[in-house]
Amino acid sequence: MKKPLISRLLIISQKVLKWGFISAGLIFVLLCVIAFTTIPYHIYHRLATYSLPGKLPPTAIVMLSGAGIPSESGLIRAYYTAALYSKHPGAWVIIAAPGDTSMAESDPKKIARELILRGVDENRILFEAQGKNTRGQAMNLAVKQGGAFKSSYLILVSSPEHMTRAIKTFNRAGFSWVSGLPAFENSLSGDLSFDDKELKGNRFAPPIGENLQFRYQFWNHLKYEIIIIREYFALLVYKIKGWI
Repeated sequence: MKKPLISRLLIISQKVLKWGFISAGLIFVLLCVIAFTTIPYHIYHRLATYSLPGKLPPTAIVMLSGAGIPSESGLIRAYYTAALYSKHPGAWVIIAAPGDTSMAESDPKKIARELILRGVDENRILFEAQGKNTRGQAMNLAVKQGGAFKSSYLILVSSPEHMTRAIKTFNRAGFSWVSGLPAFENSLSGDLSFDDKELKGNRFAPPIGENLQFRYQFWNHLKYEIIIIREYFALLVYKIKGWI
């Protein structure tokens, strides 16, 4: 006698869930193994260095919005934007962040104040406050000031993993000369190793003071893997949409 349809569907569902969990477990183990190598960093670095700035002065420096001010991404992008402006004080600084620029506490205005504190001339600051993502920001800047920026040299400032997508998006929107300055974080230059015996504590626990690979690099690479997976998914979406 044949099993009822509901029973057969239940068996199939159980098999799918079983192999789904097994596959997820294998993928997690694989990601952990890869995290002990330098592969995640090299992929992350390749996304960041798609087109680095040259020596020529840019017409405009475009700070693509992070998570606002204060935030880790917002502050580090502001830092790099101001540092780049100090080398090219004749450039326009365009803050591409959504918000109401008529309000003093809006994100674009707070970013502007941060840049001014870091030495950017407030008279050289422009806003692109309408775009909600990289595509929207590129399209709006393409028509700003009568389209003058489309044929000018622009340097984009954004997070390292975002640089490839940002530059390709601006190229697709009609900008002919764009490069990107990735806002890399800097590690401490001091020696972070220590002697476990000097710090005392539970003497039965394994020593970790000299193992920087496990204490820092492994976890940083796991973070890079998540960032990389998300960014390649975003690149795929932008490709399907025809935005790059």
